[in-house]
Amino acid sequence: MVASREDMLRTMRRPSLVQRLTPGDWVWAALMVVATIATYVVLWDAMNVYEVVITFFTAGFMIGMGWHWHGSRLYMGLVCTASLFAIARYPELAAAQSDFFLKYLLSSQSAIMWMSALFPAATLTYGVALVSGNDFTARVASRLTWIAAGAGLIGLLVRWHETHLYDGAIGYIPVSNLYEVFVLFAVITALIYLYYEQAYKARSMGFFVLLVISASVAFLLWYHFDRQAYQIEPLVPALNSYWMKIHVPTNFIGYGCFAIAAMLGVAYLIRARVADDSPWAERLPTLKQIDDVSYRAIALGFAFFTVATVLGALWAAEAWGAYWSWDPKESWALIVWLNYAAWLHLRFTKGLRGKPMAWWAIVGLFVTTFAFLGVNMFLSGLHSYGEL
Repeated sequence: MVASREDMLRTMRRPSLVQRLTPGDWVWAALMVVATIATYVVLWDAMNVYEVVITFFTAGFMIGMGWHWHGSRLYMGLVCTASLFAIARYPELAAAQSDFFLKYLLSSQSAIMWMSALFPAATLTYGVALVSGNDFTARVASRLTWIAAGAGLIGLLVRWHETHLYDGAIGYIPVSNLYEVFVLFAVITALIYLYYEQAYKARSMGFFVLLVISASVAFLLWYHFDRQAYQIEPLVPALNSYWMKIHVPTNFIGYGCFAIAAMLGVAYLIRARVADDSPWAERLPTLKQIDDVSYRAIALGFAFFTVATVLGALWAAEAWGAYWSWDPKESWALIVWLNYAAWLHLRFTKGLRGKPMAWWAIVGLFVTTFAFLGVNMFLSGLHSYGEL
């Protein structure tokens, strides 16, 4: 009883959110407010009420992320500065072929190609660090991952501007086809992983997570060169909606989290077979680290995937007149949701951990991959505009 009273007193004495904020936190919030107001002043005549709400919600999200993850603030500032520098050099779309900085560094295609080179390089470097146990090599791999994610994010932001310069000014957020969302997947997955890497100070997880990112980059490169998918094209009418700005990114936060959990499931199965007195035991992440990050990733992914599913239903009601049509994409989204709901339920109620949950996370990635990509390849329905 005494312990409970002491816990209550400690909780009562815990500083509030406002008390925990530093001057740097307030400066960050002020910068986000100024940037948001400037965006509204410049673009208000091109924005509808929904886009205004999305803009201000995004500002709130960025403020919260900067307060919670201080390492993201300078990074996002550099990404935005580089993106604005690139946008300022675009009098017309053809400038991407004549301007030095755009042609070799900052046009959407240049930035995405840099991303596509740096993620595999980071994967290889993480692998070398894992085998050698060298901390400097692991730090290099982490920096490469940061730069690769930044290049991909710059590519997406600049591509958004490029769509407005395209013939007919068809401007749209670049998450409309498989090419663009594979870039989004790589960036989101990398950034979520980097957050956990910093939080747990465990770079040894990097090799496993970067494998799935590099696999997505391999698909992206095939899609780029074989299908010429990098070309900007007008939107399919069903996608010409403000819902796309919130539904797709929210969905891919879920996908990224599920991918991280699956690859850490592989790490768990490997680590479980390594003796504690083996040199590999010091190089691999601990079972507790893997279990904690996997759980947190699935919980975060499930929350965002749930919101994305609700948003998708609202979008479907507006576009097709029904919240749910048992379209193959919708049905498989429900299967994915039920899969991770069951995973979390058994974790909470039965306390299941270890190998069964690691295997479940791995299988879950195959289920998610089919829901995202397999449905587009083998099934048809209302979402047929996403076919390969």
